[in-house]
Amino acid sequence: MTQPHILILMTDQQRADCMSCAGHAQLKTPHMDRLAAEGMRYTQATTVSPICMPARASFASGLYPHNHGMWANQGELPAEDETFFQLLQSVGYCTAQVGKAHFYQHQVGVDMRSREPYMHARGLEYVHEIPGPKVAGRMISYMAEEWRAKGLLERYVEDYRERARSETGGVWPSPLPVEDFLDSYVGRKAVEFVERYEDRRPMCLFVGFGGPHEPWDAPGQYAEMYRPEDTAKPTPIPDEYAVLPDALKAKRDFAVLPDAILGNVANIRANYYGKISLIDDNIGYILEAFEKRGWLDDLFVIFLSDHGEMLGDHGRIRKSTFHEASVRIPLILRWPGRIPANEISEALVEIVDIFPTLVEAGEGKPSARCLGRSLWPLIHKERGELKEWQVSEIVYGEPRIMLRSRRWKLAIDARGAAFMLYDLEHDPEEQHNLAPVQAARAVQLQLSESLASRLKELRYGQRVSPGAA
Repeated sequence: MTQPHILILMTDQQRADCMSCAGHAQLKTPHMDRLAAEGMRYTQATTVSPICMPARASFASGLYPHNHGMWANQGELPAEDETFFQLLQSVGYCTAQVGKAHFYQHQVGVDMRSREPYMHARGLEYVHEIPGPKVAGRMISYMAEEWRAKGLLERYVEDYRERARSETGGVWPSPLPVEDFLDSYVGRKAVEFVERYEDRRPMCLFVGFGGPHEPWDAPGQYAEMYRPEDTAKPTPIPDEYAVLPDALKAKRDFAVLPDAILGNVANIRANYYGKISLIDDNIGYILEAFEKRGWLDDLFVIFLSDHGEMLGDHGRIRKSTFHEASVRIPLILRWPGRIPANEISEALVEIVDIFPTLVEAGEGKPSARCLGRSLWPLIHKERGELKEWQVSEIVYGEPRIMLRSRRWKLAIDARGAAFMLYDLEHDPEEQHNLAPVQAARAVQLQLSESLASRLKELRYGQRVSPGAA
């Protein structure tokens, strides 16, 4: 296996079903579809945390939140946690990052360029970093300085303030021209990096798009690309929410949005789809840049998101819950001649599994610390499944943990009490929470035992130290 150029394309908060190749009836994503047609799409991929920083730290380190200690959008990826970027560097790769990474907490007023030594230490040789859209106008970055020079920065900041005050979700077109929109900027800078690359080493280029994460601010023609009246209805708010036991109703996972926002979900969805299409167009520009350099035929591409988006399902928007729309992610791997084309895998895989897959593709040394499992046995059809269970974690004042199998989903709080139990085979829209149902008690106990066993394998409660075997 010769070392390929590697391109990692990560969106922020994109649902697994929000690609036309995933069967979406309204969205058009020809470039994501192209990657799927030329590679393998994983329909059951999940994040190990439905929130940005923990998911991204796990993606880079191959560890779970309970191992690296980042359960929320706070702190930073620990200095001693090796990354796949470092392992690829060690075998001759030039590692580069353009766009949003979010390996450390984004603080208003901080110059992101001052954190480049930290990013270099995480294994990234070239860094052109920007924050996500919610703080893009209030942090100093290469992009913010360009906006300032063009007279766009204050317009963006004031627009965001107005959206934050909106009682209906703040859904209207961005004041930025399409060519200066955050994800257009990321796509343009990625293209420039490829066009100017003259190093003889293979590259690993990580491109982090800030969208389709809210605000709902698709620019220009992308704001009008999809008609709200054509969007699909959200998954209903289960009738039983009203009669859940008080202990469960108190969980934020079952909080329902105000009517003013619920009534605007169709507009939110249409705008969100426009942001995805803008990203899709920029993926096309990046692939074209590789093609012009003659590198596309041997380019290993990974396309994924850090977590999903509720988009009105269950009366919620954003993420931070273990419902399917929040915890499942799009995942496509493409490498002509090495990965079968137009393949679909229903194997249970997690975002941590990207780490060993990338290192193996780049001929790097295996990690003794990574807890993810390489996808190559699935790609080579040596196995039909890698794991029986998927795990996801988050903190809402206290740790919460999800266990997901092909059929069942269990979520427990810090006391070990179940607050979610769904039969995904018979209830894929998660309308019937079996956690308070006495007749499901035996299943709940069995799943709790399986979760305890899986967490033991994943060294729950242990920081995985350097050199750990």
